[in-house]
Parts: sequence; C-alpha cells; structure tokens
Amino acid sequence: MRIGIGYDAHRLKEGLKLILGGVNIEFERGLEGYSDADVLSHAIADAILGAAGLGDIGMWFPDSDDKYKDISSMIILREVSGMIYKNGYEIENIDSVLILEKPKVAQYIDMMKENMGEALGIDKRKISIKATTTEGMGFEGKGEGISAYAVVLLK
Repeated sequence: MRIGIGYDAHRLKEGLKLILGGVNIEFERGLEGYSDADVLSHAIADAILGAAGLGDIGMWFPDSDDKYKDISSMIILREVSGMIYKNGYEIENIDSVLILEKPKVAQYIDMMKENMGEALGIDKRKISIKATTTEGMGFEGKGEGISAYAVVLLK
C-alpha cells in the first residue's frame, strides 16, 4: 500500500470555462491555466503520481510543451492511470476536497465522480469529493481562485 497527496490552485478569470472533475459548470468565471485548469483532477493526478513515486503532473505534462495546451484533464487522468498500472499499482480509493466560495458544486459531484472514475478505470464509489468554503478568508474566500486537495491510496 502506498499513499500520495496532491494539491492544485488556479486563479478565476472572466470569460473562461469553469471545469471541475471534468464537468463544465455554469459560472461567470473560469480557471486560468495552461490546460483546462481543472484543479480537482490535477490534485488527484498529483496524488496518484506521488503515491507511485512517479513525480508530478508538471514533470509529465509540462506547460513548456505545446501539445498540452488546453488539454482535457480527463486525458491527463487516463494517462496517469496507465502509468501506475504499468508499474503494478491500482487505485484503492481517492479522497478529495474542493475549496471555493462560489459556485455551489454539490449538484455536480456525482457527475465529477462518473467522469473521473471512467478516466481512471475505477468504480466511482472509490472516489470521494467534498466541497467547502473558507468563510471569506484567503484567495478562495475572496473569490480570486479555487484550490483542491486529494489523498490517494494505491495497492
């Protein structure tokens, strides 16, 4: 058994799509980044890679490579999943948390689990996603950005 932790944060910006867990969420701002800036999927990918001792997503999907510009994080998760399976690991479970003031995302969580479960080749029941606010504190609380943490157990 191996455990990994992941974290990601991106700034919110007008005129961009907000994608979390592979779900396009209706909101007036989206996350700014080189890929689709899906903080939840990025935190999970980093946790998986870390647990397997394979570095992080910046190492495998660098923003200096044009082929990763605007890449879907579902593709990143598929590729990360393939990497760990080649190394003899499988995902036991994922626990994650999104930190944001707005929008409210509870209604999207099941779709996020479906998308990520499909991309990772695991049952969605192995994925836990929670969302919380910071009660107005920090960059998330001021509505400047969104962050996510994830913990993954591999066997």
